[in-house]
Amino acid sequence: MDVLWLTEEDVSAHLTMDDAISAVEKAFLDHGRGQTQMPPKSYLYFSKPEGDLRTMPAFLEGQDLAGVKIVNVHPKNPEIGLPTVMALLVLNSPKTGAPIAVMGATFLTSMRTGAAGAVAARYLARPESKVVGLVGAGVQARTQLLGLSRIFEIERVIVADRSIESAKAFAEYAKTFLDCEYQTTAGAKDACDCDILVTTTPARAPVVVKEWVKPGTHINAIGADAKGKQELESALTGSAVVVVDDMAQAVHSGEVNVPISQGVLRPEEIYAQIGEILVGKKPGRTGGANGIGGEEVTIFDSTGLGIQDVATGTVVYRRAMDAGKGIHLGFL
Repeated sequence: MDVLWLTEEDVSAHLTMDDAISAVEKAFLDHGRGQTQMPPKSYLYFSKPEGDLRTMPAFLEGQDLAGVKIVNVHPKNPEIGLPTVMALLVLNSPKTGAPIAVMGATFLTSMRTGAAGAVAARYLARPESKVVGLVGAGVQARTQLLGLSRIFEIERVIVADRSIESAKAFAEYAKTFLDCEYQTTAGAKDACDCDILVTTTPARAPVVVKEWVKPGTHINAIGADAKGKQELESALTGSAVVVVDDMAQAVHSGEVNVPISQGVLRPEEIYAQIGEILVGKKPGRTGGANGIGGEEVTIFDSTGLGIQDVATGTVVYRRAMDAGKGIHLGFL
């Protein structure tokens, strides 16, 4: 039997943001229906240099898809010419367990995370949202804005980064897919003058405080993906309507992990998992009289789920097979 090998270039050639949004939304729906198996991420921590390695298995029973992603986070990698994040995805046949494809998943990870933010904002942000604030101007910020641009009519983007040069470079890149007004700044407070706020930093201390955030703002909190990471002030998280991608994973390593450890937020106070809103178990912001009010601050705590990787990776695999792309490697 053969296994299809797909490089990062192959993956990027066969995955659009619209594809990713559709795949991630279906994965969240399966999750909301209880039709997935997905243990929380498993971590190996390294100290010399600092970094970690994570494994993320997932089975989407409703779509008969399975696989596992392996991904690292090594903040000092750019000093030696390597990306901070690198990932590999293995897709398996649920019927036999055999591997059917192996692909580079660094680009895929960024795209499916941007798609998750877009899906969450569709249900949690005010529909008339036109101003996006970004705290952090790295690779993930790019796909977050790309995803939002597929859902909302964005008129202005405020980009905040400690490096104003990085913020300006981000704005120049973003103009290639979103024609609107751009404001660049070194201050996170400036970025909070928005309808949708996106945080994509590796911070272990808050970079956004409660008093900066306007009523009715929706926040996609993306950066906290390991124990001890935190981008939002605990008082902000504790006072907002919080929606997580997966409860078990979020309380361990998401934006809510620090407020919970501090006693500022209790797990039972978390409003919903995003899949519960998609399937109608809980109303979103536009879900009627019992839904989230227009003036409430909402937070989507995105930890990144294996079901997102498997669902999005399967789209790539099928597209590549149809196009005759990739390399078939002998396995058995």
